[in-house]
This record gives sequence, C-alpha cells and structure tokens, in this order.
Amino acid sequence: MRFSVWPNTDLTFADLATVVQLSERLGYHATYLPDHFMPHDGEEGASNPDRLEATTTLAALASLTTSIRLGILVASATYRHPAVYAKSMCALDRISDGRAIVGMGAGWQENEHSAYGLHLGTVSERIDRFDEYVQVVSSMLSNAITTFDGRFFTLRDAPCDPRPVQEHVAILLGVRGRRRTMRLAARHATIWNAWATPETLRELGAVLDAHCEAEGRDASDVQRSVNAGLFLSEDEGWLAQFRQPGGSHPTLVGRPSEVLDTVGRYREAGCQELILPFDTDGSDRHLDMLELFQREVAVHFTT
Repeated sequence: MRFSVWPNTDLTFADLATVVQLSERLGYHATYLPDHFMPHDGEEGASNPDRLEATTTLAALASLTTSIRLGILVASATYRHPAVYAKSMCALDRISDGRAIVGMGAGWQENEHSAYGLHLGTVSERIDRFDEYVQVVSSMLSNAITTFDGRFFTLRDAPCDPRPVQEHVAILLGVRGRRRTMRLAARHATIWNAWATPETLRELGAVLDAHCEAEGRDASDVQRSVNAGLFLSEDEGWLAQFRQPGGSHPTLVGRPSEVLDTVGRYREAGCQELILPFDTDGSDRHLDMLELFQREVAVHFTT
C-alpha cells in the first residue's frame, strides 16, 4: 500500500515546496496538486483566495525533488486543450526524469468556470467531452503522431515530441459515476481515484471490476486510490474539534492506533494508494502530522 500527499495550492510556493520536500524525505509515494484557480463557493477556511496554477507549479517542484512522483488530482477537461495538457505532462515527465502522473477529471466547479469565462456545460456534455479528452491525451502519450476527429476536439497529424521518459505514463482518472465515467476508467486508467470510505470503496471496486470485465480488461491492471482527509495527533484536545460527525468527505481522525485501524480497513477494501489532502498554513503542527503518520501508521503497511 502506498501513501501520497495532496497539499492545497493556496500556500506560498516556498511553503508548498517545504511540504513536498518533507514528504519526499519521509518516503511518501507522490504529491498531487489540485487544479483550481479560486476557492469553491461557500468554501470554509480558505486562507487565501489565490491558487498557484498546477502544471507550472509541478514543473517547479520537479526541479526541487528527485524521487517523489508528481501529478494533478485532477486536471479539469475544461481548462486546457487535451493536446496542450499532454504536451505539458510530457514536459513534466522530462523535467522530473520520469515521475509524472497524468490525472484527469471532467470538471465541476461552477463559480470558477463563470469567473474565468470557461464553458462547463451540462453533466452529459461534460462526460462526452471528458471521454474525448481522455482519448486524445492517452493517444498523445502513447503515440508519436495523433489524429483525432471528435465532436469537441480535432487533431491532424499532431506530434508529441519530446516523448516522455516513462514508456508507460500512468493515467489517473478521478471519477465515480457508476455507469459512464467508471467505464472510462476501466477502458483507459492506470489508476482509478475517488473520495471513499472503506465501505464505499468496496462497492465502487465491484462496479469497476464489472466494467473491466465488459471491456475485456484485467481488473488488476487498474490500481485503486482513495482520498481521505487526515487529522492525526496525540493531543486529544486538538482532535476533539474534528471528531464531530458530518462533513462532505471521508476523514481519518484520531490517535495513531485509531487511524491505523481505519487504514487497515481501506487496505482490506482494495485500496492500493491512500492520498491525504493537506490543507495547511505551513505550521509545524501540520508538518509534524505528516511525520507522525509515516512513523506510526504508514510503516505498518509498507514494510
């Protein structure tokens, strides 16, 4: 089982680099950046409305690291032409000497699209566009020349050079639509990703398995990764504020022994990579939490 971090991009670049470099020293598998330019409507605790752009920031982080893998969780199919995104990821793979992970999603944040004049479209349109987007990026990563004639994207003998360092660049699809988008994951993904509890992961894993069977693909070829927030400490007074029920996303809250038990349930449900969102102001408490997790929890699953 692998463990990765997902710091927000409302930090200064110096603070973000500190988080990523510490994660590398501690042995985390990958760092992912979100692909957003502003907070979501109603987002609480946004310390800074600004966001660093993900592709350029990853390239800068690549020059400051040597082993941790780098990706976007996930790049919206509405923000960049797929050929441009593929070229960016090939460049990242070159800069990082083969550490790029190509994450993609259909797009969802309405206020962001409105503010920047980006077309979002209906849910059906987003999925149709996402289908073509993934096909184009996959072809660009796999082939020296791509020709594609779709409803949303058209390419004519489009070259993709220089080629990535990796022979097979991992494609991560962040999806959980049981009928259509998870079928795309079964067809194209190296890694499937979703927010999920252990129980939900088990259910969604069965859906993915069924789609893989329908696509004639070995389900074990698609790795399963899950996002879950983390509040870990030996300080019960600090933890108490996060123990309240509710919240829109699964969260690991507790002392190391409690979190260890929950991570074990994730592994039993089929999780191969647990990604830890890391909303931080760069304080020592948050950095210490990364170290505590690695020392008291992750070590039991990676040795």
